[in-house]
Amino acid sequence: MNPLIRFFRTKIYTAVFLLVVLMLMGVTGYKMISGYSWINAFYMTVITMTTVGFGEVVPLDDQSKIFTIFLILASVVIVGYALSIITEYILSKNDVEELIHKKMQKKIDSFKNHIVICGYGRNGKQAARKLLAYKKEFVVIEKDKEMEERLQMDDVSYVIGNANEDETLVQAGIGKASCLISALPNDADNLFVVLSTRQLNKSINIISRASLETSYEKLKLAGANNVILPDKIGGDHMASLVVIPGLMEFIDNLSIVGKSNINIEEVAVEKLHNTREARTIKDLDLRKKTGCTVIGYKNENGEYLVNPEAEMELAPNSKIIVLGRPEQIDALNSEYNIN
Repeated sequence: MNPLIRFFRTKIYTAVFLLVVLMLMGVTGYKMISGYSWINAFYMTVITMTTVGFGEVVPLDDQSKIFTIFLILASVVIVGYALSIITEYILSKNDVEELIHKKMQKKIDSFKNHIVICGYGRNGKQAARKLLAYKKEFVVIEKDKEMEERLQMDDVSYVIGNANEDETLVQAGIGKASCLISALPNDADNLFVVLSTRQLNKSINIISRASLETSYEKLKLAGANNVILPDKIGGDHMASLVVIPGLMEFIDNLSIVGKSNINIEEVAVEKLHNTREARTIKDLDLRKKTGCTVIGYKNENGEYLVNPEAEMELAPNSKIIVLGRPEQIDALNSEYNIN
């Protein structure tokens, strides 16, 4: 929740607490000092706190009058405080929300080469969780305004709006983004988002979700670089757990993402050495320096090679994929200032 809204709510809770305490003190005081019944004590407390000017239930003695004076003075202060806080909250609520959105938009406008996630459902949340673990900048587009508080609690940048509208995509910085993940539940909506995004940014990498296999080719034709079928992947995964359970469990452990348990990292060779000089995987000696093991290589044409030889020369604009324990990945990032 945003600190400004939390601040207002804290003040309201404090005001309500003071009113309840004052009410209990008044009822107890009239019961013990004046000998009123509980109903009469409650009645006297309410008319005293609200200063409506009704008559006394029973004539008051000197002690009761002194207590009533104290109760009136305390009520003027506390009730006045409560009313001012509630009024300020009601009048300022729209201003606070506008201030939150302006601050959020300013942050989004500063992003470059970020990721845009359309939809904050199950797939969108999972994508956001992984990007947070890798410390990537991203913006979530969510149509449902009721999700705004959840987005604030998760501390992610967001835009409330319809991802099908160009204006919303532009607001999320689609022109400067490097990747878009369309995780909307409806294939038609994902298709429209992919089409709009490809028109607004010709070079962006687009990854779309699809529920039906028949939507796969349509999304690819619309401009999606990759199309993911969660149901198909889930079914294949469950079958694999039957056929090769040990291997799948090991792979699942590799893909676990949290605050400190990233096990696989893809690194551009430019971050590891000066590409003007020819270097091999063996020359990097990552195993000795960081404990990480090179398990894959992606050349400048985007082709992957699994388990490359130590003597393989690293070409400019290529990448290596390394495997290691979380602390080894952290050592790699620190050694070469990757993040």
